[in-house]
Amino acid sequence: MSIDPRPTLIATARQFYEMGWMVGTAGNLSARMPDGNFWITASGRPKGRLTNDDFVLMTLNPCQGQVSLAPTQPNSHRSPSAETSIHAVIYTLFPDAQACYHVHSIEANLVSRFVSSDTLPLPPLEMLKGLGVWEENPQVAIPVFANRLKVPLIASEICDRFKVTTPQIPALLIRDHGVTVWASSLESASNYIEIVEYIFRYMVAARKIGFGL
Repeated sequence: MSIDPRPTLIATARQFYEMGWMVGTAGNLSARMPDGNFWITASGRPKGRLTNDDFVLMTLNPCQGQVSLAPTQPNSHRSPSAETSIHAVIYTLFPDAQACYHVHSIEANLVSRFVSSDTLPLPPLEMLKGLGVWEENPQVAIPVFANRLKVPLIASEICDRFKVTTPQIPALLIRDHGVTVWASSLESASNYIEIVEYIFRYMVAARKIGFGL
């Protein structure tokens, strides 16, 4: 019998809310189940006060990268997160991914404007090791995508680019929107969010004092 990931997602959402990364109803978290379905936060729910009823169970069709409500979905009165299509793309492209987290922070939005290109170079900080980068003076960049009113367009662009170029780190940035990470466990996904947000805070602070990046 598989373990229900929702209590962990609830605790994580509350933590991120308290850190100012999931204010109001912003952001979304998901976790994949052994049968391929995945739980995702429902649309419009306050992330600091989630309950088990604030999640929707989705079925993924890996061949088409499409999702639908799982036949066993117990809470059909909830709508899945607006970013569900992005989670579906991540789970389709990266079979080892078991969790996908998306948050909205001030720093993520600021650094997304540091460049006009589709990648953002990251400083060669020690913290990159936490994202799997074990190199001396690493040259790492996070993929940047344009924000779109219709989220499936963002998901399609993510799919098209990542099919050609595998990202250096398990993270992507949507300009003026937020950051998304994926990992092989819920704990790792939480760690990845904290690491990328630390790096973004460093970048904002460095620019503020005129330190070149």
